[in-house]
Amino acid sequence: MRHRVSGYKLGRKTGSRKALYRILVNECIKRGKIRTTMAKAKAVQPKIEKLITLSRKGSQNDRKKAYSFVNNTEVTNELFNVIGKKFEQRDSGFTRITKLGIRKGDSSHMVELSILDDNSVEPQNDESADE
Repeated sequence: MRHRVSGYKLGRKTGSRKALYRILVNECIKRGKIRTTMAKAKAVQPKIEKLITLSRKGSQNDRKKAYSFVNNTEVTNELFNVIGKKFEQRDSGFTRITKLGIRKGDSSHMVELSILDDNSVEPQNDESADE
């Protein structure tokens, strides 16, 4: 049970942890995917999801909130003009974590955190309903 446990510290102090989150979020939005450790991906995934949810609404106040975290005009424009419009019909689940294996140097679990395409998850055909 995880009672009274909140967030990930990642062995860093507050300032460097926030900077790490900002860097990972910026790179994921710019490139569409990043390769990182499992702990970092799990820590950053909710932040990316919240930013994409803000970008779907698209108001001026939402843009200011996103910019206050991202702190980059280019990334904010990408988020609101491209990614937000891509996920207008989707309510949640904008990102995916895919396991890649273990890093040779320190045996940490590596993953790929990627932003989904709008058509990457297609509805499944229910064959039992056809019968």
